[in-house]
Amino acid sequence: MKITIIGTGYVGLVSGACFADVGNTVLCLDVNDEKISMLKNGVIPIHEPGLDTMVERNAAAGRLLFSTSYDEAIAHAECVFLAVGTPPDEDGSADLTHILAAARSIGQRIEQPVVVVDKSTVPVGTADKVRAAIQGELDKRGSKVAFSVVSNPEFLKEGAAIEDFMRPDRIVVGSDDANATRLMRQLYAPFSRNHEKLVEMDVRSAELTKYAANAMLATRISFMNELANLAELLGADIESVRHGMGLDPRIGSQFLYAGMGYGGSCFPKDVKALVKTGAAHEQTLHILEATERVNDNQKNVLFKKLCRFYGGVEQLKDKTIALWGLSFKPNTDDMREAPSLILLKELFAAGCRVRAYDPVASSEALRVLERDHGAVHVEEMLTICSSATAAVDNADVLVLVTEWKEFRAPDFRHLAQTLRGKAIFDGRNIYDPAEVAAAGLSYEGIGRISRKAA
Repeated sequence: MKITIIGTGYVGLVSGACFADVGNTVLCLDVNDEKISMLKNGVIPIHEPGLDTMVERNAAAGRLLFSTSYDEAIAHAECVFLAVGTPPDEDGSADLTHILAAARSIGQRIEQPVVVVDKSTVPVGTADKVRAAIQGELDKRGSKVAFSVVSNPEFLKEGAAIEDFMRPDRIVVGSDDANATRLMRQLYAPFSRNHEKLVEMDVRSAELTKYAANAMLATRISFMNELANLAELLGADIESVRHGMGLDPRIGSQFLYAGMGYGGSCFPKDVKALVKTGAAHEQTLHILEATERVNDNQKNVLFKKLCRFYGGVEQLKDKTIALWGLSFKPNTDDMREAPSLILLKELFAAGCRVRAYDPVASSEALRVLERDHGAVHVEEMLTICSSATAAVDNADVLVLVTEWKEFRAPDFRHLAQTLRGKAIFDGRNIYDPAEVAAAGLSYEGIGRISRKAA
């Protein structure tokens, strides 16, 4: 099948590479000349394990093409995927500017029947707006080309996106057109061999399914974080509580990990957008409003622990804090809504020097921080280190922010000899408090019983 994907961001590039990998001819369109030039030269603008080799393989085979030309892209396709960004607007609603501009560009150019697929995460009713935008351009041209609009939301986890696409647990297709549904079944057949994974529904239900899934996962995270804060006050260990809860098959073990709050490009944006959708229909989504408040507060929890450890925020001045991890989660360089950004802002304001290391996100983190705080200030307060070991050199305490695999089994005795304050603040609960304390370090986790150095 000949496919065009509009947008070469995270969703568009992964989708295009995976569709090409099973034999389709895919043209990825982006209006960003620099990005398309990079992709044509084999440079991948995002970090996603396995994506670089998949893109290289399919580009070399002629199945994966890149272009900035709408004329070329629309003429190529029997199926057009919209994978452009829908960032939050000032009021928290999803900004549909890019997706409707793409829809109008399609309407200005189609000469043969085409299926248009909303792959971006969009509010309920967006397919109707896309349909109207395309039809409006066709009417201006006096053209009667047939087209359908389908909702096919993505369910990709950053850091495991290729695995999620190639071996999906479900493929949601919202369609009111039987022919479009048949085409989607044909397109997704290679990804649904073992058992039927494609779930058909109406367009509006498909649009809501994506938001509902992300909102549920975000709610579980905030619930566990709120419970973790209570566990600390009660002298309980949230890790034991999590294990006991997760064994109940009605609850399950996924997304029950307490930490510094969720971040990234999906959960924060989608919770806000769903709350805004409810408000637009005069329904207050109380649980999701609470989910968002809890998450915002949770991003401050490690800074508060540091203040208590040192006896007040004033005592943090001129302390050197080692930070392990900057990205919002492992296996990505995505810094959008990353908890580390809130922590760094608080540390800078308190007069702390920071020595930070992240396996892949350091450059992106530096770009974001310099944009938000100014290059001169960041250069004065932050040192980006080349390794985890280098980050703890000449540091007072260690704060673990992102649970990259290389941080999971450090030499605690070396850390005890290196850190002047002899303390670890574990923002992801990946260490055994007893083991840390036995090595001569104080331990502070999230919802866990604090341990003093043995």
